[in-house]
Amino acid sequence: MILLRIRRPEIGGIALSAVVTAYLLLVTNRSFWTHAFAYFDDSAVALVSFGAALCLLTFAGLTLACVRYVMKPVLIFLILVSASASYFIDTFGVIIDKDMIGNAAATTQAEASHLLTLSLAVHLFVYALLPSLFVVWVKVRHRRFMRNAAINFAVIIPCLLISGALVYSNFASVAFVIREHKDLMKRFNPTGPVSAAVRYATSTYKERNIVVQALGTDARLGARIAAAGKPVVVVVVAGETARAMNFSLNGYGRETNPELKALGVVNYTDTTSCGTATAISLPCMFSVYPREEYSDWKARSTENLMNVLTRAGVSATWWDNNTGSKGIADLISFASMTNQKNSPLCKDGECLDEIFLGELDKKLGATTKSSVIVLHQLGSHGPSYYLRYPEKFRRFTPDCRTPELMNCSVAEITNAYDNTILYTDHVLASVARLLEKHQDRVAGAMIYMSDHGESLGENGIYLHGAPYAIAPREQTQVPFIAWFSTPYQAAMGVDPACLARDTSQPKSHDNLFHTVLGMMNVESKVYERDLDAFAKCTGKMPGGEPAFQSADTAKDLPANAMSTKPGAL
Repeated sequence: MILLRIRRPEIGGIALSAVVTAYLLLVTNRSFWTHAFAYFDDSAVALVSFGAALCLLTFAGLTLACVRYVMKPVLIFLILVSASASYFIDTFGVIIDKDMIGNAAATTQAEASHLLTLSLAVHLFVYALLPSLFVVWVKVRHRRFMRNAAINFAVIIPCLLISGALVYSNFASVAFVIREHKDLMKRFNPTGPVSAAVRYATSTYKERNIVVQALGTDARLGARIAAAGKPVVVVVVAGETARAMNFSLNGYGRETNPELKALGVVNYTDTTSCGTATAISLPCMFSVYPREEYSDWKARSTENLMNVLTRAGVSATWWDNNTGSKGIADLISFASMTNQKNSPLCKDGECLDEIFLGELDKKLGATTKSSVIVLHQLGSHGPSYYLRYPEKFRRFTPDCRTPELMNCSVAEITNAYDNTILYTDHVLASVARLLEKHQDRVAGAMIYMSDHGESLGENGIYLHGAPYAIAPREQTQVPFIAWFSTPYQAAMGVDPACLARDTSQPKSHDNLFHTVLGMMNVESKVYERDLDAFAKCTGKMPGGEPAFQSADTAKDLPANAMSTKPGAL
């Protein structure tokens, strides 16, 4: 009421644009300026010129919106966008690009709830709501349209000319920084997140009528499957947010993989991801395209690994304890584990990964056909790491017990994250033990790959989703583990000693498509033996022929595809 009694101040549209420009640049761009100072470290003059040019360009852009009925909505929108983006950029060190917008669009209610914290609410109240209310409150003096347009352009044109001159005078330095540090402008509010949203919307619109091209139309099961004498079952565990460096199997100082170590698994120590976020990495893992040739368009317009398996006669099933299959399982059997409301393993729309085990036990006991079962984990998804493991796996303490990571030390965050890896170790070992339990009925194997890694505060970066070109290795180095039952080794001619000798060789998500086809002895022109991680360590059929036939993938790719031949792994 007091605010209402105060006489509303009057201000010109150009003056209000100047005020909002100053607010956006000085208050909502802390991360941008921090990185700009670092990137222009050797050229203070270029930094000043660059900063002044950005200020003038932003001011010119806002002045362009100085039109009655347009100005206030535009300014409020930009304030809300900038304030919201600045929270996540400054708090977690993330970059809001097109892929991050896609991640946000695919986020479930349960997943989003972990980010809706008190600190976010306070930040939005102070930096978004209050400035927006100020814009609403002040009275803007407007002129007649033509006169207003003339004055606006009288301001805009000099701003553009001066900003151009400032950049031109230091063009070499400015161009070098922008070219070498493509993340800089993505951090700039509000243009970074707004342009990312526009690119995402444009891409989504273009993909609305995609026609999916068939893949592996010649796929069939090879002789070893028929000779196995029992169904061959491969469980593919698609991990979530597990980074390789926190696996003790890879030399981590803590024992985070005691159960897998006891099982004697095959562990590849140098494996890179296709992306740094699930929306990219997961479809890429199951795609025929290697990372260098992969695109969202190609993934959506071409069938994937699960479709080729189905065409070959394999029973393909996808069980999901995450945010969905990202289109991979659209044409196969799919079940969401998070719908089990009465399970003690589930709470608030999320379940612990042990939710898979009971159903897997039942399925293995009833399997009569060679199958591939994908288990898409919730894994180590943050920032609420403490919710990803039960109390009995809370071994490393004190652990961060809040999604507000800024309120925890790096040690506490790492403890919570390591507990999630310890729990994943238990889940993976349990899958292997279930396959072993049912080895009188099935010849089983397990393969595990995480979709991407995670930053835990190194260099001020948290979570994941960094642009791949600048992503730290914490986000791109992932675990790759395999286990084979005795019946599977005999049926498929697996040489464990040979596999053990190969574990230090570089591997990547490029390998998964062809490795799983090889594990199921699927013969097709889309199968590339060179990309099958296990091929050279599998037995040969009578007569000396390899068990898994290799061919040139390009012969059977859709017309809209490029060759899948990548560089040497």
